[in-house]
Amino acid sequence: MIEDSNLSQFSLLDLFNMEVKTQVVVLNNCLLALETNPDPKSELAALMRAAHCIKGAARIVQIEPAVTLAHVMEDCFSAAQAGTVSLTADCVDVLLQGVDMLQHIAENPNVQPGNNPHMQSLMNAIANIANSVTTPAISQVNILQPTPQIESLPAEIASFPAPTFPVEELVTTQNRTVRVSTDNLNRLMGLVGETIVATKWLEPFTDSFFKVRANQLELFNLVTKLQELLSDRPLDKHIKEHLNAVYQKTSECSQLISDRQNELESFSQRSGNLAHRLYREVIATRMCSFTEGGQGLPRMVRDLSRQLGKRVKLEIKGKYTLVDRDILDRLEAPLTHILRNAIDHGIESPQERVAAGKPEEGIIEIEVVHRAGMLSIAISDDGRGIDIEFLRQQVVNKQMTNAEMAAQLTEAELMEFLLLPGFSTTQTVTEISGRGVGLDIVHSTVREVGGTLRAVSHPGKSMTFYLQLPLTLSVVRTLLVEIAGEPYAFGLTRIEKVLMLAKSEIAVSENRPFFLLDNQPVELISARQVLELSPAAVSPDLLPVVVISDRLNHYGLVVDRFIGEHSLVVRPLDARLGKVPNISAAALMDDGSPVLIVDVEDLVRSIAKVFSSGQLSQVNQSARQVLAKTYKRVLVVDDSITVREMERKLLENNSYKVDVAVNGIDGWNAVRSSDYDLVITDIDMPRMNGFELTSHIKAHAMLKQIPVIIVSYKDREADRIQGLEAGADYYLTKSSFHDDTLLKAVIDLIGEG
Repeated sequence: MIEDSNLSQFSLLDLFNMEVKTQVVVLNNCLLALETNPDPKSELAALMRAAHCIKGAARIVQIEPAVTLAHVMEDCFSAAQAGTVSLTADCVDVLLQGVDMLQHIAENPNVQPGNNPHMQSLMNAIANIANSVTTPAISQVNILQPTPQIESLPAEIASFPAPTFPVEELVTTQNRTVRVSTDNLNRLMGLVGETIVATKWLEPFTDSFFKVRANQLELFNLVTKLQELLSDRPLDKHIKEHLNAVYQKTSECSQLISDRQNELESFSQRSGNLAHRLYREVIATRMCSFTEGGQGLPRMVRDLSRQLGKRVKLEIKGKYTLVDRDILDRLEAPLTHILRNAIDHGIESPQERVAAGKPEEGIIEIEVVHRAGMLSIAISDDGRGIDIEFLRQQVVNKQMTNAEMAAQLTEAELMEFLLLPGFSTTQTVTEISGRGVGLDIVHSTVREVGGTLRAVSHPGKSMTFYLQLPLTLSVVRTLLVEIAGEPYAFGLTRIEKVLMLAKSEIAVSENRPFFLLDNQPVELISARQVLELSPAAVSPDLLPVVVISDRLNHYGLVVDRFIGEHSLVVRPLDARLGKVPNISAAALMDDGSPVLIVDVEDLVRSIAKVFSSGQLSQVNQSARQVLAKTYKRVLVVDDSITVREMERKLLENNSYKVDVAVNGIDGWNAVRSSDYDLVITDIDMPRMNGFELTSHIKAHAMLKQIPVIIVSYKDREADRIQGLEAGADYYLTKSSFHDDTLLKAVIDLIGEG
């Protein structure tokens, strides 16, 4: 029952709407069960009760259309109970439309049969069923508008019954239900988090009490020993009395401290357990069974399969698995779209299935489980799947890549194209699908709640979508890392991999460090640089790396150290801060210290900006410093590949380590992002000439000590003077390649290689 004190704010019409929503769930579920249950006595009884409840509630609020419609439906169910009517699939179609009409009336209580010609037609059709008149065809009572097209907006994707209240949660305990606002629950969740933190403050006191107890015991032993040593000696009476008093007081203090220490330790444990129990109960108020949120899925699958002339059975495994209501609400549209796609594209017609050696009835299975602290949902069908080679050709046809690159794509990489906006494998556009919009919305919605989506196809056999999601949006399972002395949290669902990377595994291409992961290059970047924090003083030989990604790019983020996995109660940032770059929320750790939760999507965009700027700091500085002790490093900047290679070979043959840059801008970015002992540059180059590059280097506080050699075809005195005025240490002509002039200049400036 619902407590009156909690419903005084609602009008009778609001209560009627709530009653209809509750009974509509029963009507839908039991009508669907009629088609598969050969002896539906309990279902018919439940249908009778639901229709009767709606009729009574409608009579109280004087909504006569609902009274009349519920009454004729009740007569129909009564006739079926008596065995005078057999409810066929066509009859169930009509009755389901009656259920939809009841819901429509509840939401629009002023509707009248005269204003809706379909309503009277529907009532007559249901009355005909109850009176055993020839069952009408579905088209005769098509009182509903066509199902919204699934490729439009997310809110229009579903063909569910009326949605649940978006701003309220239901908390049910032993048939007692109260309505609690989401804001109240969020505040309560925050207080619970603070309570857990507060209980941690007792731990230092219990530890201190333990030390005091140990010291007191030691003091008691010393007093006891002193008393024993003095017991055989003649002592003044007053001294003996004081000694006995000290012994007695010490004994009393020892016992008192022991008792209080045990009590405090017990209280600390009880307090911690109580806080965690409270935490679990508050979390439970935000949870509901999957079947409660997905109650419209069986109806949608049944209606759409009949519309398309297919036979499809929906099986839900783990229907009572608990899911966060917020997550379930957001998953409504994605799940509906995937199911509609499965029915329209995946499941073949009965004739095709028989020809393929399959049963006429297709199976769609939804499996919902908690796994490794996450919510896993798998939606699979036993239909035709997707032909990987056809998908590969579609990628080329849509000019998303060339044929050569497409031939090298793995099956998993090809399946990622299904999640891109505007991508569709079907050649026809229908009311159901085919506009290339949908799966990208599914993917975006899943990522918005911190989850991942993966598609796997077995051509001719099946298609499966795997969704991995957090158990709740209020509490997130995270990996804590340390960056510049501060903790940061990464949601586990947003992490591709974590590893300790040896510097020997790091390679550099075009001044970008990277390593190979599953034979694919992953570019590396320091988390300190992305978050604009101070660089590390030293770099260890093993680098802690967090691999993150968006839909297209993977990056390895080098952090200072891994702290460990923790469940954090999410606390939103103050709205006055606006959008904080790279940060999504905050939380409190067990010791009360704050921790920032990283916005991975935003962080990936920031990483891309750093890479595009070219101002990338090397993540393996210490390795390069060791290398510099053995090799002198030289940067050669020239837009001529012939000249670059000639200078590179000349220097490498004399034991120098050489990097090259193709123009002045490339050289300027390179010299800022790595350590060089010498720069050799041409003059005439696009984007930035050699004079400008030299001036930039010599004007930079950190780089001005690097010697610069200008090597040019120009042998005019004016050019030589301009180069030296810019700060060049040597000005040579390219004829010096044919003798030892260049090599002598290099040795003169930085020594032998």
